[in-house]
Amino acid sequence: MREFGRPDLLACCASTRWADAVLALAPYQNLGALTAAGEAALAGLSWEDVLEALSAHPRIGDRAAGAGRESSWSRAEQAGTEHADAAILEALTQGNESYERRFGHVYLICATGRPAGEMLDLLLARLANDPDVERKIVRDELGKIVKLRLAKLWEGR
Repeated sequence: MREFGRPDLLACCASTRWADAVLALAPYQNLGALTAAGEAALAGLSWEDVLEALSAHPRIGDRAAGAGRESSWSRAEQAGTEHADAAILEALTQGNESYERRFGHVYLICATGRPAGEMLDLLLARLANDPDVERKIVRDELGKIVKLRLAKLWEGR
């Protein structure tokens, strides 16, 4: 059985409502139980709670500052932008700005294993979504990120 503190959980998802819901069901016997609790908590979040979670995510192409667990994970997740050429990085910057004007929040994608060009292509495609469709995609992407981070937390990384 394992328990994690609120700061550990907030590194996985910065929604306080999410962290409190996962914390309330602790301890966890295995990663599957922790992941299931995380998924259930995500499903219960309001859009305002999702926006709180998004506030901890840097733009795609920006390097998260700091030495904390969340910053370290974010840098690793965005490794696909580390060696991207300047034109792609500039296009990501412009795309991020367009996305934020259109939807009012940071462009979120589960960046793990994705090259910068692919993330740019998906960003540009998602600009055409209506807000309701985009909110569903954001929730799905947040769920993927949280699942990966919960596994890292469980493994002690």
